[in-house]
Amino acid sequence: MQKHPNVLHIMADQLASPALRVYGNAVCKTPHLDGLAARGTVFETFYCNFPLCAPSRASMLTGRQASRLGVFDNACDFPSQAPTLPHYLASLGYHTVLSGKMHFIGADQLHGYQERLTTDIYPSDFGWTPDWKKSIPVASTGVSLRSVVEAGTCKRSLQLDFDDEVANKSVQWIYDYGRKAGAKPFFHTVSMTHPHNPYVTSQDLWDRYRHEDIDLPRVGAIPYEKLDAHSQRLYKAYKFGEYSVTEEDIRKSRHAYYAMTSYIDDQVGRLLGALRDMDLEEDTVVIFNSDHGDMLGERGLWYKWMHFESACRIPMIVALPGQKASRVKAPASLIDLLPTVVEIAGGVEPVAPLEGISLLPAIKGAELAYDRPVFGEMNGDGTFSPSLMVRKGDWKLISCEGDPPMLFDLRNDPDELKNLAGKSDVAKTEAELHALVNANWSPAALKQEMQDSSRRRLFVQAAREASGAPAWDYEPRKDASKQYVRGGGDAAGATATKGRARYPFVPAKKPDTPSAT
Repeated sequence: MQKHPNVLHIMADQLASPALRVYGNAVCKTPHLDGLAARGTVFETFYCNFPLCAPSRASMLTGRQASRLGVFDNACDFPSQAPTLPHYLASLGYHTVLSGKMHFIGADQLHGYQERLTTDIYPSDFGWTPDWKKSIPVASTGVSLRSVVEAGTCKRSLQLDFDDEVANKSVQWIYDYGRKAGAKPFFHTVSMTHPHNPYVTSQDLWDRYRHEDIDLPRVGAIPYEKLDAHSQRLYKAYKFGEYSVTEEDIRKSRHAYYAMTSYIDDQVGRLLGALRDMDLEEDTVVIFNSDHGDMLGERGLWYKWMHFESACRIPMIVALPGQKASRVKAPASLIDLLPTVVEIAGGVEPVAPLEGISLLPAIKGAELAYDRPVFGEMNGDGTFSPSLMVRKGDWKLISCEGDPPMLFDLRNDPDELKNLAGKSDVAKTEAELHALVNANWSPAALKQEMQDSSRRRLFVQAAREASGAPAWDYEPRKDASKQYVRGGGDAAGATATKGRARYPFVPAKKPDTPSAT
């Protein structure tokens, strides 16, 4: 591997690790991800730090808990002063590129990326701010279980339109990069929206699976009165009881989800193929992850917003050129991505506190401490107080003011069915985990910050809407005069210009010189 390798960072949206074959799923078909895992490192116990799109991505890009940045939900502005992974890599001489979704809120739609190939798919304003004056604070996104009861096939979807563009632009960018001589190393994030709900896909993708082969949730629906307090609030807020969800609805939703995951795999294959076509494979680190998971009907729950394993445990695969394939069992999380990639890229002293650690030693074979605490937070939808999680070793604690705590022994209870909080024989463990939570956050102060932020943003959003202020949404810029031949012709003519753009370049032969007679 070269000293400053390229980094291709591929992201899926709402992809839970239990849905992938490399994490033990026997149904989902992902040959390209399987191949990537076979030559890289699979992190078996990897978490998002916030099971919601925008906060998770802010945390990932800064190596910090999202609440440290003032990001509490899907409508919090990501501060421009926060140093991000692209900023650090730019300081190391990298060219940084983003294609697709990153769900940046606010006027800064780059956050260190020097080039952005597409716009985003979600709003960049404060419109999805949870209102703390409501009976249960949730974003006004209109989410319900309609995605479940209407799951199936379509001829075309908004997500297919978006992700096709994201992948096409990224593949073309790799082709263009490969033609350049002496180009800077790149950090290129390709972020797609599949397999996020709604659970609809094209017929050809659906037909890759036999419907009878689709598995059902490991844990069936839990009656409302036996759900934990946070799940009950989500059940009410998002009207989970509005539709009667049948076993067939569940199977169709999971069928579409697997098909959508196969779509992601197809795009991974295209991107890796572009690297091979341009002889970049041996100079490029490939990273694959998602922002959070999906409950997919486990416990009768759907989507995210919670700290159960299906919602917060995500894939992470890192493949260095020529490395030995490995699997890491110790828990890690998205805040570890920044220090890992910075070390891969050559290293630079951090200018802001980092809460993650570099996983490069573990990728190279060093043992990662199994009992290093991993933290998660859920500070927006469905909670009146911060919902905080810590995993240490095999133990996980979920703590939220006003809710009974939940303590799980994941080694013996991977489905999180036995809440051991309050049991005398694990009291020492529970106390230790509560101490870790309280040392990592000040829950009372965090609650006040969340409420104050919500009030300010709702006011600003109303003022913006009333005044007709311009949108913050990103509009990609492309200078068409520099595409194809256009302004690139010269005395040698258009044919010569096009010929020089081939890869690999073949220098023109000099005309034969007639011999003297």
